[in-house]
Amino acid sequence: MNILSLFPAVPLLMMLGLWLSRTRKQILSVMVTGSSLLLGLAIALVFIYLGMRADGQTSEMLLTDSFTWYKPLNIAYSVGVDGISVAMILLSAIIVFTGTFASWKMASDVKEFFICFCLLSVGVFGFFISLDLFTMFMFYEVALIPMYLLIGVWGTGRKEYSAMKLTLMLMGGSALILIGILGIYFGSGATTMNITEIAGMHNIPLQMQRVWFPIVFIGFGVLGALFPFHTWSPDGHASAPTAVSMLHAGVLMKLGGYGCFRIAMYLLPDAAQELSWIFIILTTISVVYGAFSACVQTDLKYINAYSSVSHCGLVLFAILMMNTTAATGAVLQMLSHGLMTALFFALIGMIYGRTHTRDIRELGGLMKIMPFLSVCYVIAGLANLGLPGLSGFVAEMTIFNGAFMDNDTFHRVVTIIACTSIVITAVYILRLVGKILYGTCTNPEHLKLTDATWDERLAVTVLIVAIAGLGLFPLWMSDMISESVLPIISHILN
Repeated sequence: MNILSLFPAVPLLMMLGLWLSRTRKQILSVMVTGSSLLLGLAIALVFIYLGMRADGQTSEMLLTDSFTWYKPLNIAYSVGVDGISVAMILLSAIIVFTGTFASWKMASDVKEFFICFCLLSVGVFGFFISLDLFTMFMFYEVALIPMYLLIGVWGTGRKEYSAMKLTLMLMGGSALILIGILGIYFGSGATTMNITEIAGMHNIPLQMQRVWFPIVFIGFGVLGALFPFHTWSPDGHASAPTAVSMLHAGVLMKLGGYGCFRIAMYLLPDAAQELSWIFIILTTISVVYGAFSACVQTDLKYINAYSSVSHCGLVLFAILMMNTTAATGAVLQMLSHGLMTALFFALIGMIYGRTHTRDIRELGGLMKIMPFLSVCYVIAGLANLGLPGLSGFVAEMTIFNGAFMDNDTFHRVVTIIACTSIVITAVYILRLVGKILYGTCTNPEHLKLTDATWDERLAVTVLIVAIAGLGLFPLWMSDMISESVLPIISHILN
């Protein structure tokens, strides 16, 4: 079996193991074993991929495999990876592993929760390894379906409203994606749905590209929090349980940016060049609007949710610049934001589990009460505002450097506008840290709270190590990504 097929297969086996489990101990054993195996496979995949590149294998996609599913439409189970896919698989494995420990104290319907969690993981991993348009879309849908149950059943607050809003908006985006995929397939006259083969044909008429590019880009952009289709994101994040928020913001939203780059821009390059200015304006609004919105929130989850809108907007902003440096920064930003926001949501869930509030007006003085969690929160905040030495700095610096290096005046103006988000982010992060960690504790009950347990310490430590590792040693990841970005950008521009 191709190693890539193991990534969706392992969560499926985990679902079977969960179904057969009878006790809480058995359920947690299945999750720890499965998530550890996924993380080990992801690390092994990185070394395998780098080894194949070092051996001189120059194919755009490596570890490819394919067999036909449905002959009349030439639908095949086609898999393969490049540096971008490998980075996303590694990110997904880290979030699944840490999300397992962040959910260690899940109280109700534990088996059913983790079954839905694993089904979501199947869709995410399957999406990133797929080369066939229809197979990719199928895994995309598999990733979205469990979100309704995970939020609607195990969420908090207005969970039914949030779950319904999220599902309807993302399914609307899915409808656009399906229409666009069929338009690309029939418009290209291809005899296959393989992405690389359709791109190689390069024969979709410009008139058709002008129709399908906005449809596909908006379809994936809904999941990537593209303005004005982002409104599901804050409500969905605020109501989701901790591990679901981690996987949703950390990985699921990356499907949007990945799809915009891999399908919309790669397969419809002429329209991408012609219409990119429209979406550059929208993504610039996302970046600045998300940062300003985070400043006025009082709920910890809403602050992080609007921050995610801003940071995911940077991903789409960068790929629309259509140069290798900015696009490499976009993938680094997907990695960085995935780790940072997962850490933030994990810490927020741990704080909420003790204080039973997410309102910053009711929190204060947590540094003395919960020093470990508080220090980790400071690290997450510093990564979010782009402190050198952490992942946020590497990603944002690469994006803005790539965006500004273009001599186009329009690109430089919007880049300067987008750069203001750095200052705005610093404002709300420093205000937030000062208020809840170093302020005065106004609730006497909070003085009795305990610090992180072993499972919580393990989850946040793994995320912090990954954030610091990417920030201090970014070149190996950056080089791996840029090698895969270069042929895509060359194809778009030629």
